[in-house]
Amino acid sequence: MVPFGGWEMPLEYPTGTIAEHLACRTGAVVFDVSHLGTVRVEGPAAFERLQRELTNDLAKIGPGRAQYTHLLDDADGSVLDDLIVWWLGDDVFDVMPNASNTDRVSEATGGLDTTHQRAVLAVQGPDAIARLDTVLAGAANVGRFRIQQLDHDGVTCVVAGTGYTGERGVEVAVPVASAGALWDAIVDAGITPAGLGARDTLRLEAALPLHGHELGPGITPLQAGLGWVVGWDKETFRGRAALEAERAAGPHRRLIGIVTDGRRPPRAGCVVVLDDIVVGTTTSGNFSPTLGHGIALALVAPHVGVGTDIEVDVRRTRLAGRVVDTPFVSR
Repeated sequence: MVPFGGWEMPLEYPTGTIAEHLACRTGAVVFDVSHLGTVRVEGPAAFERLQRELTNDLAKIGPGRAQYTHLLDDADGSVLDDLIVWWLGDDVFDVMPNASNTDRVSEATGGLDTTHQRAVLAVQGPDAIARLDTVLAGAANVGRFRIQQLDHDGVTCVVAGTGYTGERGVEVAVPVASAGALWDAIVDAGITPAGLGARDTLRLEAALPLHGHELGPGITPLQAGLGWVVGWDKETFRGRAALEAERAAGPHRRLIGIVTDGRRPPRAGCVVVLDDIVVGTTTSGNFSPTLGHGIALALVAPHVGVGTDIEVDVRRTRLAGRVVDTPFVSR
């Protein structure tokens, strides 16, 4: 168990991080991600409030759908938080921020923090939906970024076709008093418990950003290659002016993927070197259990393109690497 965003989180279970990682790529795992926030925004003004505060355009979806979006710093357009919006009903939204940003998102959206009223279990992997359907009937009908209410033992759960692994799966919000019973039923269905370690290596292989690494102070959606998260056709949103200025000038850096030779991995904060010139810094790095070598994400100068041979300085040892397309592992 480790501290994370004010919560105690399981880093790994007795099977170990690599085994949990591979179980997600080949079978099914369940994560307890109850540390993620939930902010309920509801009422006739809810839609317009979220449209003004968040980057993506909710008009592209509707009730029963989920959407990935950003909350920006109004001054420089950097990402204060990346989050998912679950549109539950006509005027009812659950906004799902990162753990440490729940208060900030609640203040920005005028919503109510309901985090401690529910647990969230993420069931992920190629066999996840079929196995979960034996526990939570109807789970197999929940499509990607779709939302349904399903029943487990007389308790209503909200099931969203979202996740953070690159595999197919869902996230299930269940009243906290019933979370233990649902967890036990999921594990009894042959789904492997997995911890924070595997969650991080899985999301890195899928090149999914982590706030505080690929997103955060000074890092904008455009630098992170996430311009598609911005609803440019909307009338306004927080941070728009700064982001428009960056779009016009062009970002001064961009997020790229790096693979390195051998099992020794790069880590976050290592400098990236091209022809003995520092061109950027890694934001995340680890050993890829699926690929068997090191991988990293890095913010680098815009001219560093795919196929470029580079070096990553890891504690004064330079690891040979090259820039590649992401995701590192595609499903």
